[in-house]
Amino acid sequence: MTLWSCATCGIEYPDTPCPPTFCAICEDERQWVPASGQQWTAQHELAERGHRLRIAELEPGLQGLEVVPKFAIGQRGLLVSTPAGNLLWEPPGYIDDSAIEAIRELGGVAVISASHPHLTGASIQWSHAFGKAPVFVASADRAWIRRPDPVIELWSGRLEVLPGLTFIQCGGHFAGSSVAHWAAGAHGRGALLTGDTIQIGADRTSVNAMRSYVNNIPLPERAIRRILEETAPWEYDRLYNAFALIAAGAKPIVESSLARYISWLRGDLPDEATA
Repeated sequence: MTLWSCATCGIEYPDTPCPPTFCAICEDERQWVPASGQQWTAQHELAERGHRLRIAELEPGLQGLEVVPKFAIGQRGLLVSTPAGNLLWEPPGYIDDSAIEAIRELGGVAVISASHPHLTGASIQWSHAFGKAPVFVASADRAWIRRPDPVIELWSGRLEVLPGLTFIQCGGHFAGSSVAHWAAGAHGRGALLTGDTIQIGADRTSVNAMRSYVNNIPLPERAIRRILEETAPWEYDRLYNAFALIAAGAKPIVESSLARYISWLRGDLPDEATA
């Protein structure tokens, strides 16, 4: 029996003698299956290929977890430390004994979650390694759970999972797409952990939100407005997504970028666009 992981998205599947015939996550219109076809792997195979977890401090109380060499989507996991326990956000798709030991030295894991189904990684394996820590999944995305387990807890709306750490359901990319507000982040100015719910532009001075980033499927105006409405009450100066960082001034960047998105959807085009 083997716990299988999709080689394209990195999400774990149940313990079975043979791999599944397809990955429902990758066959959805928001993701993709390689031209070579569906491929599967397992933790022991990744270890044999030299994969490991690199941990680096991003700021006091926040560690970035990166699988090297890159595996699947390649998201950066985030370990947020609080006096009441640690949150593992966007859990990596790879786990081994050395990674477990390193994170134990940082205080372990009390809670696990991800912004949306694409970035759930090996969340159940991480949970079992840390005393079956609860894995929170937005109830709107329950149909996308690939490895059911008693550690999974459903939630919706807003949820303070640890003091100063609140999950906020924004929708958009997925119905349950969420962000995590970390009040102590950015030296007390607040930080937002967004995964793909809010994506950072290559210029690091803009953001975006889409149904599919890889397949270029936009979101309607009502979905963008909901993201703005859900994040508006929260103070934050810094934004971490699954791959990048806006170090300061993040809230006005989010608001102006998404307002610009709405303007384009409504056809309020600049003069050069209609020339």
